Amino acid sequence: MKLWKGRFSKAATSSADEFNASIEFDQRLYKDDIKGSIAHATMLGRQGIIPQADAELIVKTLKEIEADIDAGKVEFTIESEDIHMNIETILTERIGEAGKKLHTARSRNDQVAVDIRLYLKDEIAEIEKLLSALMDTLVTLAEKHQDTVMPGYTHLQRAQPVTLAYHLLAYYQMFKRDSSRFADCLDRMDYLPLGSGALAGTTYDTDREFLASELGFKGVCPNAMDAVADRDFAVEFISCCSITMMHLSRFCEELILWSSVEFSFVEIDDAYSTGSSIMPQKKNPDMAELIRGKTGRVYGDLMSLLTIIKGLPLAYNKDLQEDKLPVFDAGDTLKASVNIFTEMIATMKVKEENMERAAKYGYMNATDAADYLVTKGIPFRDCHEIIGRIVLYCINKGIAIEEMSMEEFKSFSDQFDMDIYDKIAIRSCIKAKRSQGSTSFDSVKQQLADIKKAGK
Repeated sequence: MKLWKGRFSKAATSSADEFNASIEFDQRLYKDDIKGSIAHATMLGRQGIIPQADAELIVKTLKEIEADIDAGKVEFTIESEDIHMNIETILTERIGEAGKKLHTARSRNDQVAVDIRLYLKDEIAEIEKLLSALMDTLVTLAEKHQDTVMPGYTHLQRAQPVTLAYHLLAYYQMFKRDSSRFADCLDRMDYLPLGSGALAGTTYDTDREFLASELGFKGVCPNAMDAVADRDFAVEFISCCSITMMHLSRFCEELILWSSVEFSFVEIDDAYSTGSSIMPQKKNPDMAELIRGKTGRVYGDLMSLLTIIKGLPLAYNKDLQEDKLPVFDAGDTLKASVNIFTEMIATMKVKEENMERAAKYGYMNATDAADYLVTKGIPFRDCHEIIGRIVLYCINKGIAIEEMSMEEFKSFSDQFDMDIYDKIAIRSCIKAKRSQGSTSFDSVKQQLADIKKAGK
């Protein structure tokens, strides 16, 4: 039945019903909708807005309906449009007149607003758990590879030697910020919209503070129109998802490169790879590629919701029915991606020898050679030029800097001495870094200690 049929002289066509309905996708909100309705009915009874006996019957029946939905015994209908009206219809069918009292002092506008917030609060809790597991995995790998030397890149060109642990901890910091962004998002989301009515509040003596406490919100939305009309909390949630997916995608891009024959730094476990339908030798990093691709999908979810909202006048508009699909999709995609990514990196094989071998080529000790000359009293810009000429000389001769004779070094500057060979050894270059947060072995050790001390 239509819960708003009194105003209308003509029934909607089947095509209009189908086009208008959202039950196909918003039915996943049923637990949140029932939770909100139970709190609302309880409040109505406590405040004497409806008889206490009716409130208790409504609560009892809503719990039964939830159990039946859990058991797959309930069929939703397009005629009732959405999860809110479906549940109310079922309630009224079961208990009659008492069920019709549930919607007193509320609108679907504040009902759906509280449902989405309840849903996203649970989503964020799940996501934070997954991110925590990912960060734990990164720490475990970093601890194992504190001594694993590899090239550090800028512009995808070999730049300076680093350790794999250091590289992994860079991503740890990204995901740590992602986790904090979700926490910040939750902090702004954690206000109750229920009780706002359609847009202007209600004439009933409701107790919104009680509702907030019952539903686990830290406070009440202070303006009813804003509470039902805006979805900035949903936009922010998808934005957080997008940034996290971006970080996953960057890491995946590196793993795709690293697992190629050209790099051969890692081997992704067979369980997280696929083959070719035509080329028998192929082993493809499809999980990493899919995460990279799904990142664009989540970006699309963000743009979709921003576009839906951008031209809406206050207060509620039916356009907002379309907010759920991008919200659901972004959360689902992120959770699946974080989970599979964590499993993938936990099982990948690191080819340590190949990494260190690569670190010895590409003149990555050039900066350290320049720093060596600085200690001899030469201005850095002049040192930079001298080492640049040395690199060009080595390129033309097909040798590494450390393969130059002392005579060759002296031809560029008389400040060179035998200790230059120790200073520009790859591990010496790493060890010599003194600044806080650097790639030095001691610095990485300290970063790990700080992480453990912080409990993350």
